[in-house]
Amino acid sequence: MDLKEIQNLIKFVSNTGVAEVKLETGDVKITIRTTLEGNTPEITYVQQAAPVQQAMAAPVAAAPIAAAPAAPAAPAEDNSKFVTIKSPMIGTFYRKPSPDKAPFVEVGSTIGKGDVLCVVEAMKLFNEIEAEVSGKIVKILVDDMSPVEFDQPLFLVDPS
Repeated sequence: MDLKEIQNLIKFVSNTGVAEVKLETGDVKITIRTTLEGNTPEITYVQQAAPVQQAMAAPVAAAPIAAAPAAPAAPAEDNSKFVTIKSPMIGTFYRKPSPDKAPFVEVGSTIGKGDVLCVVEAMKLFNEIEAEVSGKIVKILVDDMSPVEFDQPLFLVDPS
């Protein structure tokens, strides 16, 4: 795969609004991840014959995704009384222990310190995220099977 083909692939992925594309051909693996904000895609290029993984900046800028029309301004929520539970790592957020099981918690669930709230999968390892406080789940801030960043808020908990 030559540079021109990679650039065309990046342009195509940027314009479609797809979050992630993985391509494997022979001894070459390419992963292109874009963000919803329309930032420059992150590209990981790995050639199997070489043991070194190269991450390179995108040679083209991503086209911004059109924003939805602004909704009427809602009164600002007072989240200061809630405890925010954040992701301790980058990975994929799962609300359930497995696809055929019930979610760990729902909005309104009462939790205790140390209860498992979700799982974040990173590099094929499933890491249970435990509650830091006791309380009641007020809001789940991430959709199931979504990518999460380090320190990204996952849950709002009312400790009272």
